[in-house]
Amino acid sequence: MTSDPEDGARPQAFAEAPQPHYIGHRERLRTRLAEGGDAGMADYELLEMLLFLCLPRRDVKPIAKELIARFGSLAGVLGARRERLTEVEGIGETVALNLKLMEAAGRRLARQAIQDRPVLGSWKDVIDYCHAAMAHADREIFRILFLDKRNHLITDEIQGEGTVDHTPVYPREVIRRALEVGATAVILVHNHPSGDPAPSQADIRMTKDIMAIAEPMGILVHDHIIVGRNGHASLRGLKLI
Repeated sequence: MTSDPEDGARPQAFAEAPQPHYIGHRERLRTRLAEGGDAGMADYELLEMLLFLCLPRRDVKPIAKELIARFGSLAGVLGARRERLTEVEGIGETVALNLKLMEAAGRRLARQAIQDRPVLGSWKDVIDYCHAAMAHADREIFRILFLDKRNHLITDEIQGEGTVDHTPVYPREVIRRALEVGATAVILVHNHPSGDPAPSQADIRMTKDIMAIAEPMGILVHDHIIVGRNGHASLRGLKLI
């Protein structure tokens, strides 16, 4: 006579599988974030929480720690190129794309802080946006913020992308684009992937070349900002232009 599972102990085959060990860890991280905010959390812990969304059935703590070890910080991970992210075991194309989406959301948030108000009156927000947009890139990027006569942002555009230590910049093309968008002033921005934002002689010379063409056209170069992982430098603030 066979027993009915409803009448007695549940057969072993139907016993509930134990929860993976990382489930409790995830709940503890969520509780810490909900109760205390992110201030007391390490970069790898915040990255873990982002990876929870992408890899719900994996223990992502080792992956988060490997990403931080390779790219240095949470910002460095989000700023890394997609193909470099996929070099880390456990990060496929979909996860890499989701991380880049998170970076884009953060950059949009920073950009919103300088939108629709005078840029020169919110200089810290400008620096924060530039840092978010390019400080952790692994190659040089040359960006221009185009401003109207009230110093409101018209648009900002990447004008060039180069190697780890050089980006070609063509002063006449910079001014041509400023005229196309109706800008009366610009802020030049580029990054130093080395992390050191100190301007080079080439940076100073290039800025002066742009200014020499811009001035007769009625276009003011407010500043040239150089950003790096370790801070930023303003050529105007350093009295180099």
